[in-house]
Amino acid sequence: MERAQAFVELTGRLTNKNLIKHSLAVEAIMRDLAAYFKENEDKWGLAGLLHDIDYDKTASDPAKHSIIGADILETLGINDEIVYAVKAHNDYHGIERKRKIDKALFCADPVSGLITAAALILPSKKLEEVTVEFIMKRFNEKGFARGANREHIAKCDELGLSLEEFLEISLRAMKRISDDLGL
Repeated sequence: MERAQAFVELTGRLTNKNLIKHSLAVEAIMRDLAAYFKENEDKWGLAGLLHDIDYDKTASDPAKHSIIGADILETLGINDEIVYAVKAHNDYHGIERKRKIDKALFCADPVSGLITAAALILPSKKLEEVTVEFIMKRFNEKGFARGANREHIAKCDELGLSLEEFLEISLRAMKRISDDLGL
């Protein structure tokens, strides 16, 4: 599926504009991670874009989140590796993350929230002013961006990346699409 059609499918199923922005952020991070690892940027980008396609239906039921999403993606004829990565990104199911794409999506999902929160506490509310050092300082603050699971983000070591390297790639990716994110 082409990216434009995937975006139509996503926006046809999600009503929350912030969730759509989150999906765009994860897409950008996944594309940059794919470039870093010399993987298929389009495939990884689609995994990031579509990972929460079922969220309007499953927000109150984590046992169904990503399972329904994977079903939707299968129906749309999405690549099996993307479907699996989407299914495995929800830790609730305990599905083994076997491939790099699976591990990358698992980490990229929460880090987008951490970076967004870092931008939103600045007076300008702009990503251009966020630095890796600033995010690293906030990383260990338990009260900061509580929804951004630090344990999941730290699994970037399974990709062979230090936390600082992972944050650098992720922040650069989000800065690249800052206008789309309104940050």
